[in-house]
Amino acid sequence: MSENIVREKYDTVVVGAGHAGVEAALASARLGLKTIMFTVSVDSIAMMPCNPNIGGSSKGHLVCELDALGGEMGRNIDKTYIQSRMLNESKGPAVHSLRAQADKQAYIKEMRKTLENTPGLKIRQAEVAEILVEHGKVCGVKTVSGAIYDCERVILCTGVYLKARCIYGEVSEYTGPNGLKAANHLTQSLIDLGIAIKRFKTGTPARVDGRSVDFSKMQVQHGDEFVRPFSFSNEPEDIAIKQADCYLTYTNEETHRIIRDNIDRSPLFSGAIEGTGPRYCPSIEDKVMKFPDKERHQIFVEPEGLYTNEVYLSGMSSSMPEDVQYRMIRTMPGFENADIVRNAYAIEYDCIDATQLKATLEFKNIGGLYSAGQINGSSGYEEAAVQGLMAGMNAALSFKGEDEIVLDRSQAYIGVLIDDLVTKESAEPYRMMTSRAEYRLLLRQDNADLRLSEIGNRAGLLDDETFEKYLIRKREIEEEITRMNETMVGVCAENNEFLAAHGSEPLKEGHGIKMSDLIKRPELDYDTLAPIDKKRKPLNWRVREQVNISIKYEGYIKRQQIQVEQFKKLESRLIPEDFDYGVLNGLRIEAKQKLSKIRPASIGQAQRISGVSPADINVLMVYLEQFNRQKGNAEKAQN
Repeated sequence: MSENIVREKYDTVVVGAGHAGVEAALASARLGLKTIMFTVSVDSIAMMPCNPNIGGSSKGHLVCELDALGGEMGRNIDKTYIQSRMLNESKGPAVHSLRAQADKQAYIKEMRKTLENTPGLKIRQAEVAEILVEHGKVCGVKTVSGAIYDCERVILCTGVYLKARCIYGEVSEYTGPNGLKAANHLTQSLIDLGIAIKRFKTGTPARVDGRSVDFSKMQVQHGDEFVRPFSFSNEPEDIAIKQADCYLTYTNEETHRIIRDNIDRSPLFSGAIEGTGPRYCPSIEDKVMKFPDKERHQIFVEPEGLYTNEVYLSGMSSSMPEDVQYRMIRTMPGFENADIVRNAYAIEYDCIDATQLKATLEFKNIGGLYSAGQINGSSGYEEAAVQGLMAGMNAALSFKGEDEIVLDRSQAYIGVLIDDLVTKESAEPYRMMTSRAEYRLLLRQDNADLRLSEIGNRAGLLDDETFEKYLIRKREIEEEITRMNETMVGVCAENNEFLAAHGSEPLKEGHGIKMSDLIKRPELDYDTLAPIDKKRKPLNWRVREQVNISIKYEGYIKRQQIQVEQFKKLESRLIPEDFDYGVLNGLRIEAKQKLSKIRPASIGQAQRISGVSPADINVLMVYLEQFNRQKGNAEKAQN
């Protein structure tokens, strides 16, 4: 080896510094591993190349879960948000989703400050070109300069940078998002290691100069008066700010006509784009062509930050030519004189088939190599961040010889996300949605701390001070629920007048009622009943919220808990890693192929594989029972 080659040794190498990379690097370093994080540009750390917000429908759940485990995204957006709104408040608590507009530059700066002040973590601007593997285990990485970084764990968090190509109209440039350098060397190294690669696509809308926009022609959208923090370590008063406004406008028939008249110039429809795009985040030309009867589409106008006049046109992702972008944007109310700062574009990139991963996010065939974020075929900052946290945490735990952590579908949206990625073959970028979670009434964002704080603390990521506050909160919730179930409301004129004033049926003589039963009435809730609850103590808003939800939805929650018990039974029926599906004569060929490829860890996971039927599962369970019986008899004979 030449003496002129740089060579260093670390415990963990993280490749990429987007939302997956920063969480992976922080988790690894905070758990005591000597960690280095590589990025093609230090200025792009935790960059938001697309929408300027964190959270939203189902994604807010992911951020709250990440925070409960000890991740950073929730804390960072609490420091740098410029508007906060709770979505879906008119619906049940299972789908309430917190969403915060970010100041993009402030978000980047705060995250970089956190990274640079984390002991044991280094940042290096360089492109990783090769993953080094010996005897089936990762042993290091090599950069394009030839420098070698020996290590025992590598976490791939390359986002959309692998052989990235940005396209709009006839313009095609091999760059990453926002004109940053693409990572053009690593894909071949992955292919050489036997890793299956796919080509996906995503896109982003144009950014417009806010000075050229007439906001008076749009519907203003203010932030919430009561701002709920993403992080369970914060209180509303800790993060209160004067919030920025967002706006709502619409496309119209003229917008749609321009798109239809120029659809042959769209690379999406001409065949110039080969990658598969996200079904649930389509371009505006996709929406117009697929929904021809729809007269208009919502466009949310969001500030990119307080440092700039740029605004983001959420809902108007496109790869149309530049002149068409100008014409269609200027048809919308308020945008008649709009000046584009950055053109909309589509971006193609290489990613992996995530069924090659274990549920820990480690590759099945390469020890010590983990993968997280958009390289796994997912989309979104939040989906990437939680994968980064889990990969970083598991890489560190395995390095230390401790048990890795796998969250199942009944524990967290994170569990649903990762299980879907590693079990179900995805033909398009995966986006988290509340409808994907079977037990979503149990997996609310408001109770993420109750579900996951103990796991985060046990793993070593959630600090003891935050954990102690959680324990106090948990105890107060349990005690208050008990008190509500034991406190009787007597029949008297004062109580009946109160109930009548709230449109609730009065109490009949001789028929008192439990406070918990009053909470279950649709027109009443825990806070509303405070005036007639004379022994109530002042409690934190999070405690009051949990008491109300736990009592009001008690019947539904118990029903889902019974479903979870059935789910757990199938998840506990483990399948040996080396189980030979080829010998099972009763299995269909497709089932044998799918089971052999994905190698499910349990019967529960096996039944979620597309192409594996209930009949196949029955055959598998019979053979597995025989296998375990024979194994048990053999062990007895040895003893």
